[in-house]
Amino acid sequence: MNRRGLMRNAGIAGVLAAGLAPAVHAQAAVRWRLASSFPASHSNLFGAAAAFADAVRAMTGGRFDISVHAGGELMTSQGVVDAVQRGSIEMAHTLTSSFYEKNPAFAIGGGLPFGLDGAQTAAWMQAGNGRKLMNGFYAAYSMVGLDAGNTGLQMSGWYRKPIRKASDFKLLSVRVTGGPMDAVMERLGAVPELVAVPELRQALVKRRIDAAEWLGPSDDVALGLPGSVPYYYGPGWWTGGLNMSFLINQKALAALSTENKAIVEAAAAQAGAAMRARYDVSNATALKDLAARRIAVQTFPPSVIRAVYAASKEVYEENNEKSPEWKKIHADYLAFQRAQLRLSRVGGVRMEALLPKTKA
Repeated sequence: MNRRGLMRNAGIAGVLAAGLAPAVHAQAAVRWRLASSFPASHSNLFGAAAAFADAVRAMTGGRFDISVHAGGELMTSQGVVDAVQRGSIEMAHTLTSSFYEKNPAFAIGGGLPFGLDGAQTAAWMQAGNGRKLMNGFYAAYSMVGLDAGNTGLQMSGWYRKPIRKASDFKLLSVRVTGGPMDAVMERLGAVPELVAVPELRQALVKRRIDAAEWLGPSDDVALGLPGSVPYYYGPGWWTGGLNMSFLINQKALAALSTENKAIVEAAAAQAGAAMRARYDVSNATALKDLAARRIAVQTFPPSVIRAVYAASKEVYEENNEKSPEWKKIHADYLAFQRAQLRLSRVGGVRMEALLPKTKA
């Protein structure tokens, strides 16, 4: 062996002996399945799950592949939590409020009537106690949760008749997103109806229901809801923005390498931030489109908002009695909200008061 070869081999041996070998390890391929609760046609919502899987694949050079399945493809939208808990799939992409009937605490991760807005929810989850508390709750279901993005602006929905007083809700047949929103509407005398999202326009046009709420302007326009009934109300008192979640089976997550765990968290954060950005852009565009079509956004009178708020508080008190998990997490949520409201009063500026008036 020549002198150059000896030096090269000695150098490599020294690096290995010192534990300084390059951090490029041949990792075993990982294959996961992700079931979303949303149809592929909902590009903003379902798109977050697809973007997450693409990011994981790119950051691992294809060694970690997650197949993404739209709502109803592997199981019903409501079946995803049970499937993750059993380990039938490794993860789900869903709105946790949909599982309110299992335990009211599920709704806190998805958004509450008169609750935190999108930015405040992110702050509570990431820098407050939110993620720790929610994952403590999810542990009973063998799951770990990560944020999957927020929808931002919510609307109160499409109504056949105007709502001028709280009693106008009585016997109103209405489709809402679910969770505590159903309970609040029932307390106001309305009759919540279960209607599949693709059928909402026909249900309104054919008078099967009197009112319907879905998400925000861009999703409402995509469903063809404008023009189905005369009155469009906003903003939504249901939530300050629906917060989506990735729910991961505990054992599947624990089996990942440290590197892959970090990649999963980074990919979720990236996909969630991109989804919120898409919603802010598409909702602004949709509102402009509605204005061009002379569809005005109505607002509920203050007396109606006060009645809805009172009904929400009653539902929350009932949840305190029904679910110790709700009581513990909601107490922290409210404390965080109070601090954020103080911050808003001190630092908030109503920019619309400073801007010139425009027609659209």
